[in-house]
Amino acid sequence: MEGDSNGGMLYHEVQESNLCAVHCVNTVLQGPFFSEFDLAALASDLDSKERQMMLEGTASAAVSSDFLSEESHNVSLGGDFSIQVLQKALEVWDLQVIPLDCPVAEAAQIDPELENAFICHLHDHWFCIRKVNGEWYNFDSLNAAPLNFSKFYLSAYLDSLKGSGWSIFLVRGNFPKEFPISSSEASNGYGQWLSPEDAESITKSCNLTQAPSQRNTMSQQPALTETDLQLLSDMEDEDLRVAIAASLMNSSPATASAELTLLMTAK
Repeated sequence: MEGDSNGGMLYHEVQESNLCAVHCVNTVLQGPFFSEFDLAALASDLDSKERQMMLEGTASAAVSSDFLSEESHNVSLGGDFSIQVLQKALEVWDLQVIPLDCPVAEAAQIDPELENAFICHLHDHWFCIRKVNGEWYNFDSLNAAPLNFSKFYLSAYLDSLKGSGWSIFLVRGNFPKEFPISSSEASNGYGQWLSPEDAESITKSCNLTQAPSQRNTMSQQPALTETDLQLLSDMEDEDLRVAIAASLMNSSPATASAELTLLMTAK
């Protein structure tokens, strides 16, 4: 039986500038495999190929000229990268990035817990949800440590993200099993290796020191707790469950829980 990857450690990167795409790719791979310079090189290569295709395939010189005069389509001046760049980076490791609403990803829509990783994007922010050593974690770089998910939380969480306009991509393939933690490349300045216990401890500490409104603003994600989502799971109407989860996403934790309790009482 195979042992835990990376000796049971979790790799997490904390937000640096606008490098959430770099953090996202590295947490999918569970190691500091890519730097911002690596992704910038991939973006430049994609830009060159796209411009070449426009020159060779367009029937309108004016359209081609307009396209060629624009800035990069794959990296913004602020440092945000396109999904095509993330796809190219992960292709290096034989991983496919598939929109979750594609027919080929239908199984993942039904049973997401059987997959290994998802990439989420909204308003120039990228983050990864990843299964590591049999457990699901949210590796959002805006959080101080990865957040552990139950299988039920994963499904409801993805539903609520979709309902709030997030783009979700499935990642499939043969994920790297190990990264040489002891090597000189084991840290890129914002990455850290944490045991699951350390990650839980850091999260609890942050929850105690931050006000609820601050936590909700920093995470940009649902305020629903696992208890809330368990209440949602008791609802028989699947569409109603998803709609309620999505509508409560932007509430503060206390408000979301109170509203959900009232809804369940009324039901």
